[in-house]
Amino acid sequence: MSIPPILSRLRLPVIGSPLFIISNPDLVIAQCKAGIVGSFPALNARPASLLDEWLHRITEELAAHDRAHPDAPAAPFAVNQIVHKSNDRLEADLATCAKWKVPITITSLGAREELNQAVHAWGGITLHDVIDDRFARKAVEKGADGLIAVATGAGGHAGRLSPFALVQEIRQWFAGPLALSGAIATGDAVLAAQAMGADFAYIGSAFIATEEANADARYKQAVVDGRAADIVYSDLFTGVHGNYLRASIVAAGLDPDHLPQGDLTTMNFGAGAGAGAKAWRDIWGSGQGIGAVDAIEPAAARVERLAREYRSARSRLLGA
Repeated sequence: MSIPPILSRLRLPVIGSPLFIISNPDLVIAQCKAGIVGSFPALNARPASLLDEWLHRITEELAAHDRAHPDAPAAPFAVNQIVHKSNDRLEADLATCAKWKVPITITSLGAREELNQAVHAWGGITLHDVIDDRFARKAVEKGADGLIAVATGAGGHAGRLSPFALVQEIRQWFAGPLALSGAIATGDAVLAAQAMGADFAYIGSAFIATEEANADARYKQAVVDGRAADIVYSDLFTGVHGNYLRASIVAAGLDPDHLPQGDLTTMNFGAGAGAGAKAWRDIWGSGQGIGAVDAIEPAAARVERLAREYRSARSRLLGA
């Protein structure tokens, strides 16, 4: 497997997934300093002019960390771009990312050859998230450097396939960087992802319940209190199937067991949620792995716990 140099210096083979609304500079910087890739959606910076300020701060703070800790440099960061035609900020946001030479770009809801070329022109790499082998092949054909396999159980927009099946099919033809997303919340699961053939675990929901995350306190507590049975899979809220916390759907005045079908053609984030509720803000995304999250803590502490569990799992296997 060929891993780009930019992804070879991680303390732990983990990419913190970009969480809509929730991921902010505080969380990204904390994740990177702790040794995993931190990321955020470009659309989280509102208004669009704020993206330049965020990238300035992240770049400068991570550079300062590296100067102060030459033996333990920060991991690189990533910016997520929504490639769907509904994103009218894409061109401007890419120009801002080019200015700061963002090291990793994560693309979602579409793959564009010209976007990959633009990222490569400033020295960055692209990772594209996919839910099946067909989309994976299209992404690589259009120039993506790596893939994020979004399996069943992942938070937010998620696929339907078993991680075993999805990784197996992609690895039959693709030897490049591959991250796996789907209910990963422990160091043991990180190692399991690698055993299946992935290079990295892609973890999001576990970082909702961190002090740095820009999430309502009730949302963070719901992640701590929740279990896999509390996750509902629906396309109502954005037109694309995703996983959401049952309690937030009930709070919006809807029956989580009898949700109507969504409309993919609109991609109207927040439409149809009911009672004035909006997806992500009021209807809370979450993956099935939250049963492993038992406290709200600093992001660095969460990474340390993952690293400790990962080392322990490796030791058990090597000692067997």
